[in-house]
Amino acid sequence: MKRFIHTLACARPHAAPRPGLYLRSLGGLLAAWLCVAAAPAWSGEGHDHGDAPAAAHAGGPQRLPDGSVFLPKPAQRQMAIRTVPGERRALPRSVELNGQVLMDPNAGGKVQAMVPGRLEAGPRGLPSVGQTVRKGEVLAYVRPAASSLERASQQAQWAELRAARQLAEKRLTRLRDLADTVPRKEIEALESEVASLGERANAVAGGLDGRDALRAPASGVIAAAHAVAGQVVDARELVFEIVDAQRLRVEALAYDAAVAQDVAGAHAVTDGGQRVALALVGAARTLREQALPIQFRAQGEGLGHLAIGQPVRVVVQTRSQVTGVPVPAAALVKNPSNQTIVWVKTAPERFEPRVVTAAPLDGASVSVTAGLQGGERIVTESASLINQVR
Repeated sequence: MKRFIHTLACARPHAAPRPGLYLRSLGGLLAAWLCVAAAPAWSGEGHDHGDAPAAAHAGGPQRLPDGSVFLPKPAQRQMAIRTVPGERRALPRSVELNGQVLMDPNAGGKVQAMVPGRLEAGPRGLPSVGQTVRKGEVLAYVRPAASSLERASQQAQWAELRAARQLAEKRLTRLRDLADTVPRKEIEALESEVASLGERANAVAGGLDGRDALRAPASGVIAAAHAVAGQVVDARELVFEIVDAQRLRVEALAYDAAVAQDVAGAHAVTDGGQRVALALVGAARTLREQALPIQFRAQGEGLGHLAIGQPVRVVVQTRSQVTGVPVPAAALVKNPSNQTIVWVKTAPERFEPRVVTAAPLDGASVSVTAGLQGGERIVTESASLINQVR
């Protein structure tokens, strides 16, 4: 603009300056410059910075508009995706019950105090939790608690018995010296009286200083110990609990009495996912809290994962059957609508969700009764990772 003004000033060097013409030219130049500044600017090719969102990377995992997921092969290997072909077949109908681990009454027991008193250590000391014991082994002693009046009465009785025995022994000695003139039956009667007085005195003496031995009712391990040296216990108070870790039972509560008559197999499932095989022992005939107790015997591997009083899930397989596709329980996930779905591999890099209806099978697997067709490849591992792709 300075150059243009200079040109205007030098166009007519010999003419007199005309201020009006100069101002009109300068105003037109400013108006033209403002119009150019207000016009939109167009960038070159490859330099558009509009409001359109950036396009997603075509080579990475992404959720497609129809709800399916595009997952390239490198991502599948990194996420450890595993699939298996589904097969529809007849499966046992299963029922899931709430259960609890109990001890076998024939392979364990409780050690309780018979009399109130003070605890004393046994020959091997007081046993601790997890220690192995044998049937009949002395675990501890209970020294009976007696008042001063009771002890004084026992001591007086013991003194009387000792005095009566000494007197009887002296009479027996005199009769033996007169054995030729004294009938034999009198001597025998006095001998019996001396023996009786001696046993009664020993019994009273044992009551004064005796201890009640607490013995193990069965062989096993100490599951619970509530004993401390010098502890005062009451009668019938639980001191030790002994169980055989290889012989445990599981009690389940069934609200349908027909389940107890249709048991074909069962498994116990812990909170950590461990499965333990169960064998039916029997069902009660009396309801408890409006439910029918059913007892099973734990067997096979996995007994080390069970503890007395532990809550478990009991999956009971009945003799009736349903048609479905068995899949691992980990294959079931939830969609945004809180529906149960499984992911099906329809192409090498494409996975589609299927809404399904499932029922328990054996604790580790479920039976999909609706929503799947035979032969479809079902994601069995890392299904939750596919479900998180957005």
